[in-house]
Amino acid sequence: MWRNSHSGWGRISIALHWLSALAVFGLFALGWWMTGLGYYDTWYHLAPWWHKSIGILLLAASLARVAWRLTQPTPRAHGGAFERRAAHVGHGLLYLLMFVVLFSGYLISTAEGQGISVFGWFSVPALVSGLPAQAVVAGSVHWYAAWALVILACGHTLAALKHHWLDRQDTLTRMLTTRAARRR
Repeated sequence: MWRNSHSGWGRISIALHWLSALAVFGLFALGWWMTGLGYYDTWYHLAPWWHKSIGILLLAASLARVAWRLTQPTPRAHGGAFERRAAHVGHGLLYLLMFVVLFSGYLISTAEGQGISVFGWFSVPALVSGLPAQAVVAGSVHWYAAWALVILACGHTLAALKHHWLDRQDTLTRMLTTRAARRR
């Protein structure tokens, strides 16, 4: 039940998927909201601290997710050749955009050479800083990549619902429960 099989996702993959989805949409909403805060707003310093801390934890979880994905079998994809290829490309783009968003956020936060405190538990050092217009360029990349990620994630959601309701396939069910993974 913890590991993947060719018929379904295991608990670790399911948990990482839904935690990532929650973090991506939560960070997007928080990021959008905090850009409108005024200097004297109570959340002006606290919201970015939460945003950065959750972002670093998402980066760590995403790296673990990729490592787990590379060591586990993948459930068989449904649909014709075009749908399977589109799903493969779409998942690749989701991962790519997620890492672009996370790395550009890191570059924004470390542009002045200071590390990132993660909830006060530990600090991630500034390995890259002082590049010309680092915060501005990384900020633009972060903004547009975040929008692209959220739009693609919404398309991913619509595709899962299409497979579930129109095609009557267990694509969505496999990401909600390990029942399919236990069969094999």
